[in-house]
Amino acid sequence: MPPDSVDKRIFHPGIIHFALAMGGFAIGTTEFATMSLLPYFSKDLGIDAPTAGHVISAYALGVVVGAPLIAVLTARMARRTLLMLLMGMFAVANGLSGLAPDYPSMLLFRFLSGLPHGAYFGIAMLLAASLVRPDQRTQAVGRVILGLTIATTIGVPAANWLGQVVGWRWSFGIVAALSVLTAILVAIFAPRDKGNPYASPLRELGALAKIHVWLTLLIGAVGFGGLFAVYTYLASTLIEVTGASPDRLPLAFAAFGIGGTLGNIVIPMFADRAIMRTAGLLLLFSAATLALYTLAVHNFWLVSLDVFCIGLGASLATVLQTRLMDVAGDAQALAAALNHSAFNTANALGPLLAGMTIAAGYGWQSSGWVGCGLALGGFVIWGIAVMVARVVPIHGA
Repeated sequence: MPPDSVDKRIFHPGIIHFALAMGGFAIGTTEFATMSLLPYFSKDLGIDAPTAGHVISAYALGVVVGAPLIAVLTARMARRTLLMLLMGMFAVANGLSGLAPDYPSMLLFRFLSGLPHGAYFGIAMLLAASLVRPDQRTQAVGRVILGLTIATTIGVPAANWLGQVVGWRWSFGIVAALSVLTAILVAIFAPRDKGNPYASPLRELGALAKIHVWLTLLIGAVGFGGLFAVYTYLASTLIEVTGASPDRLPLAFAAFGIGGTLGNIVIPMFADRAIMRTAGLLLLFSAATLALYTLAVHNFWLVSLDVFCIGLGASLATVLQTRLMDVAGDAQALAAALNHSAFNTANALGPLLAGMTIAAGYGWQSSGWVGCGLALGGFVIWGIAVMVARVVPIHGA
């Protein structure tokens, strides 16, 4: 594979990582804030909470569809240009979400908002990793993801507060503005590259023939669903079960964000030494914290501590992203984008299953048991991936 046409002597990686992380902040704010705003827009649009959960799933479906499609069709495009276009698309779609007059249009605009998500993260992470030594790739990927986790610490609580004070629609307007800011930062700081003339849709689709790629994607698609099963209905659970007042909700969401931020700073250091072992331990840790959620939910401070721990497990996304770089061969762009399709499959699966248990009368806290089951399911797939790796060489997958 020819080297990227990027002058690493001119562009400092830290500055580029910051610009890319700003896009992660915009994406993280809208992805997770939509969940925290669920009680407000469901009331305004005249739908119940489980139905409003389908709005979350529509966004996730957009990511699942858009990530591989955009990655394949833009294989030869310069990364800087592509990142700017993706953020422009994201700005328009989120602006329309804030103007949605009814439930069907909200579903459509959230689907459109999800289309650029996976492709942006996939390309941004490949660019970030290309600027550092091989043994620092997970840390570079983690810096891009920090934008998302900081969004859950600052952006989501702020959006939740804004939704209570002036209305949920303004939150999507702010995300649109952040997306425009990201496009400007990328234009200024990202290195000018000419793309890869050897890339092609067929070459990218080669990733789909690799069993290690599929197993890595399945780990994320199932194992990460547990986090979304709980997070999607966290606001409603805190209000209905914990008895928390609305002004306390931002504290719980900030606890999740702090956990995610710390996880993406610390855990990549271990993952760069032992990627798969770190992924397995994260899945077991997540299963335990999600099971404890069902017990801690009756006390605000205990459940906030547990939500902090659940946030630590979110670094699984960073770990699996690096794993895909190892197993994807020449199809790096598609594999990187598919990782976000996998995690947004989890974003659709978790809320769907948790919503079914809630609608069936098992209570809001039942989302914790659903989450625990999904995390353990991911661990089972992880075990299969480890065994397959002993039989099928990575480079011969």
